Amino acid sequence: MQSIEIKLEHCYGITALCHSFSFKNKRQNVVYAPNGVMKSSLALTFKDVSEGKESCDRIHKNRETRRSILDENKNELTQESIFVVEPYREDYKSNRMSTLLANNQLRDRYDNIRREIDEKKDILISNLKPVSGLKNGIEEILANDVTNDPTEFFTALRRLKTEVDEGAHSTLADLRYAAIFSTKVVAQLESKEFRSDIEKYMRIYDTLITKSTFFRKGAFNHNDAAAVAKSLEINGFFKADHSVYVNNKNIRQEIKNKADLERVIQEEKDEILGDKELKAQFEKIDKLLTRNADMKDFRAYLTENEKLIPELSNPDRLRQRLWIAYLSNCRDILNDALDTYEQGREELERIITEAKNEGTHWAEVLKEFNDRFSVPFVVTMENQHDVILKADAPSIRFRFKGHNDTEVPVAENDLIQVLSNGERRALYLLNIIFEVIARREEKIETLFIFDDIADSFDYKNKYAIIEYLRDITKIEFFYQIILTHNYDFYRTISKRLDLGRNNKFHALRNDKSIQIRQEKYQNNPFTHWKNELPNGKHDDFLLAMIPFVRNIAEFSGQKDIESKLTKYLHVKSGSQDLTIGDLEALFKKVITFNPELSLPNGNKKIFELLFERADQICTLTEEKIELETKIVLAMAIRLRAELFMIGKINDENFLTNILNTQTFKLFEKVKETTDIDPETLKYLEQVILMTPENIHINSFMYEPILDMSNHHLKRLYKKIKTLAP
Repeated sequence: MQSIEIKLEHCYGITALCHSFSFKNKRQNVVYAPNGVMKSSLALTFKDVSEGKESCDRIHKNRETRRSILDENKNELTQESIFVVEPYREDYKSNRMSTLLANNQLRDRYDNIRREIDEKKDILISNLKPVSGLKNGIEEILANDVTNDPTEFFTALRRLKTEVDEGAHSTLADLRYAAIFSTKVVAQLESKEFRSDIEKYMRIYDTLITKSTFFRKGAFNHNDAAAVAKSLEINGFFKADHSVYVNNKNIRQEIKNKADLERVIQEEKDEILGDKELKAQFEKIDKLLTRNADMKDFRAYLTENEKLIPELSNPDRLRQRLWIAYLSNCRDILNDALDTYEQGREELERIITEAKNEGTHWAEVLKEFNDRFSVPFVVTMENQHDVILKADAPSIRFRFKGHNDTEVPVAENDLIQVLSNGERRALYLLNIIFEVIARREEKIETLFIFDDIADSFDYKNKYAIIEYLRDITKIEFFYQIILTHNYDFYRTISKRLDLGRNNKFHALRNDKSIQIRQEKYQNNPFTHWKNELPNGKHDDFLLAMIPFVRNIAEFSGQKDIESKLTKYLHVKSGSQDLTIGDLEALFKKVITFNPELSLPNGNKKIFELLFERADQICTLTEEKIELETKIVLAMAIRLRAELFMIGKINDENFLTNILNTQTFKLFEKVKETTDIDPETLKYLEQVILMTPENIHINSFMYEPILDMSNHHLKRLYKKIKTLAP
């Protein structure tokens, strides 16, 4: 990827944007955008492309959105080639979490064995579907019914195998699991009332069975008798002229065919089930089964399958008996699946042992995170062998670092509750690192869009992020567009990545579009101003340097010069008569210029120049981002406000005695001693809030004024000007 060309219209508040980013010399571009200009909107538009979604304008929904993001060959960027890193997403987890493997041979061996086992398992499950009536989830349901663990399917089969081989509970094979254990039916079966009535029914039933000369409790019931009749018929017992003797009402009776045997069984069964007390108890159960549509369906099913009633007293036992019955009818398939599993199990265990001792890229990521970021927790991975062999997502665990180097295990949700915003973002960044490494291993050409990734971080972690971004630059198929509203971060990342003019940008807004243009200052605005000032053509540079040079004089102990420069920033006695020549002389005493500083129009008054420039700036339609422009506006706003308040107070002695925070003290005096309308007071209060820190700047802190919109400054200046023309 050599470059991308972006053309947007009406995308999340971006009215229009047309810009090309080059990756020819550097694979990184950084864009400083003040709050509200376009940063998040641009990131969101790229995110739409990565997710295959259409972009829109959420406010002006009727406007037609246009979006074109093309590479140097005029091809659209693919979804996979874009990855947007948002400032923070608590729920984000990389969908490539299982791809960071160090040993694919282990995975291949494991997969081959698992494939054979899974093929046999799938055949078995396909045979269980029609008899159970379950369409999905058979593996998990069967395993959970037998072992209370939905992942232990083969363990469950091994436990059931003995009873399956014995053909136990085969008479239940025609019952449907799905018809019995629907959600509402299960709730009914587990209710105290239903269980109590079933238990009463069973006590009566057991009493009748005990009295029977044909059936025996715990040894031979009507279900068992029916199974015998069926088995004899299937095996041709009666066709071979064999007969059986039964003890029916203490009479030894010879049975020579299936029909006679079934008749004897049915007569004894009818006598038992026809008992008045038993029928009355069944009616009580029956009433419980008419409360809703699901229960009515179950009642109808129960009526057709009376043999189910005794089993309902123990639903958990019934579940297992049903699986035994179903498996008995596909015994050969079950044995084939278990044999394949047993043959591969030992080899799987050997592979798992090897995997536990293997290193993965996940381990590298966790070590890098723990070493590089300053957070009160340690991150570990619990299921390394499953990550390697089963493509599972790593099971990340946390230990909170307390006093005296103690570490306490903590759940992620609990950890998040006690972390600061910056620490939470660090945890989020851990998942981003996983994604980046995964893309590196898969060699996916990727354009990363970083949206204020360092926001809310302390300085140590902010530098850790910068170092990580620098690491990414070493990957030849990775490209970055770094968006930020933090000028300090913008300046630092530009230096650390060694970016030049063609890869450093400022974003600005006008009425019609967003403009992304090359940075003007490059390294340091103050150095730029100083170098350009001797040319004599940059009045804004001259004015903007006043507070900076004043701070230098203050720091170097030049109290007299500091006091004289203060007169250019506040209305003092003689302030309005100070000229460009006077200011030049003071500058030369504090700063050495090369070439020698010699400014034109030496007799022009500074206040006059300042207000002229402020008036001219207010006529510009472009939302300029130059630092000097904003400082000029801030200075002009404050001085016009002071002139207005001084005129209202009309107390020379009060003004003379103000030694610091002059604008604020004038404002307090105006509120106390004069009658000014509330709207004017509101604007004067805005002067107090907006201008002090914007004027008292130094080489480390000038982001606040850069971040402030020219629109707000111009509007305030125009209002204050009407008060003090």
